[in-house]
Amino acid sequence: MRTLTVLVVSLVICGCTSMMVGGGATGGYQVDREERSAGVVASDSAITTKIKGKYAADSVVSVFNIGVRTWEGTVTLSGTVGSYIARDHAESIARSTGGVKAVNNHIVIADRSAR
Repeated sequence: MRTLTVLVVSLVICGCTSMMVGGGATGGYQVDREERSAGVVASDSAITTKIKGKYAADSVVSVFNIGVRTWEGTVTLSGTVGSYIARDHAESIARSTGGVKAVNNHIVIADRSAR
């Protein structure tokens, strides 16, 4: 019993109370606020990672900073690109990725005349 008490006190002192209380976060998501199951969160994360990897390897979209968020298989793209071709290509890459149910394309075309 003394060992358990010492362990609990040590965890509290070092700031590891989330391990004991269960209010911590896992994988960047708060456990008590997450509406998706762990499997869906993992699947969404894998989809996002696949799309970002395809963007990094693609000669058209790799030069742009495109944000990718996935929620229950629906991908939302954001950011700014230099042309409609790049915007459409980014969407096409996302749509062709396994597990993607829908794509919301919020990518904006940069106004070159403002520079």
